[in-house]
Amino acid sequence: MKKCAIVFNPESGRPKDKKDISSLPSIMAANGYESVMCPTKGPKDAIKIVSELSDDIDLVVCCGGDGTLNEGVTGNLKRDKKLLMAHLPVGTVNDVGSMYGFTKNMVINAQMLLSGTVRNIDVCLINNSPFIYVACLGSYVDVSYNTPRNLKKKYGRLGYFFHALSELKEVVKMFDISFEIDGVKKSGNYSFIFITNTCRMGGFNNVYKDVKLDDNMFEVVLSTAKSKAEILAIGSKVFLGEIKNMPGLEYYRTNNFKVKFNKIPPSWVIDGEEFKHNTTEFCFGINKEVNMLLPKKNVVKLFSSLE
Repeated sequence: MKKCAIVFNPESGRPKDKKDISSLPSIMAANGYESVMCPTKGPKDAIKIVSELSDDIDLVVCCGGDGTLNEGVTGNLKRDKKLLMAHLPVGTVNDVGSMYGFTKNMVINAQMLLSGTVRNIDVCLINNSPFIYVACLGSYVDVSYNTPRNLKKKYGRLGYFFHALSELKEVVKMFDISFEIDGVKKSGNYSFIFITNTCRMGGFNNVYKDVKLDDNMFEVVLSTAKSKAEILAIGSKVFLGEIKNMPGLEYYRTNNFKVKFNKIPPSWVIDGEEFKHNTTEFCFGINKEVNMLLPKKNVVKLFSSLE
């Protein structure tokens, strides 16, 4: 029998999700896997769990939000022998899980996963720290981890927007930066920076319509918006898929982005969690060492190579 490690966050999801997680070992057994349940006990715990798994594990399934998957992949990249990864979404927004084609039903998702296909994925890096789908910096982007839990439980993803609206100010913080993309150097004052490898952010689909998760590229967007009105105007168009060639935004596709701030900026947000640092310089690149078991639903859309 093959071996599967199920890494899960006991605090994520609805009561039904927690019940469904407890049924996963029987589902895995029916598909030829002996399961080891690995509950996390706090932040970054999944990194340690995955990095210390035995080499004979055939599959690591991360059950939780986007942050849990990030930690699992981070732990995997610390290993000499990389393990096959998988994701089962349990959480409020689940951008990555929705992009992969999962539903809101854990049992259906497990069946989709186990009849899925293995693909090598691009894992983005910020100063050698991995992120799966987004790294962003600017005013209000911290709502992903600062939104009170009671708002998320009561309103779901709308809780994030209610919290963000309560925090909006007329003037946003600007950053004086210099940056380099593919050897071209530029500088300016910007309010937001987004580095992404996804077609979905903040619960909205088709932010980009042509993203591929294996093309060794990521998207970079820098915004010069200075007020609440500008942010809302740009945001309304971004979520309609009009992000390229839009006034107030600069768009790039690259695999080599370096940015330097004139002073230490606030924390970045990577995959919905806070990324603390003590530097003014950040280098972004791509790691190609992670293989992911994925449902077949969106593979044609998301991957350039179908082999």
